[in-house]
Amino acid sequence: MTLHWVPATDRIDLLADPVAHAVPELEGVEVTEIDPGLADTAKFCERYGVTLDESANCVVVAAKRGGETRYAACMVLATMRVDVNGVVRRHLEARKASFAPMADAVELTGMEYGGITPLGLPADWPILVDKHVAEHPRVVIGSGVRRSKLAVSGAALAGLKGAEVLPLAG
Repeated sequence: MTLHWVPATDRIDLLADPVAHAVPELEGVEVTEIDPGLADTAKFCERYGVTLDESANCVVVAAKRGGETRYAACMVLATMRVDVNGVVRRHLEARKASFAPMADAVELTGMEYGGITPLGLPADWPILVDKHVAEHPRVVIGSGVRRSKLAVSGAALAGLKGAEVLPLAG
């Protein structure tokens, strides 16, 4: 099946509300409609002919220290795994870091699980972008909902407010 990419600002109906508000601030963001049952990265890539190294995942991390929980988003290529207990935990100066529970991630982001993206996240969240994502000319990421995907340059992700480029893979 072929993907039909259009400027994301032309199809805000395919975006979660927080993403729709954030997209106009970035240049070159495109969106395509997909089967929501194929939103998970491996299924999406297989069905639509996108390679895993062209796809990036956004994972929400809960970092705890002194009874306080802070959240952050981590962007890595689909071929990599985020080093949550090493790089991320140390960078966030947390005693403990783990993937945020699904219900918390959905509630705090205003996005659907399986579609969470760094665009439109709460302003106080750090966005940790793996260096391989930042260097990529174009990656496919979530749109905030399961029925579409965004295509954006790694440089645009690295330039988001609160974004920091790090080697995140373990």
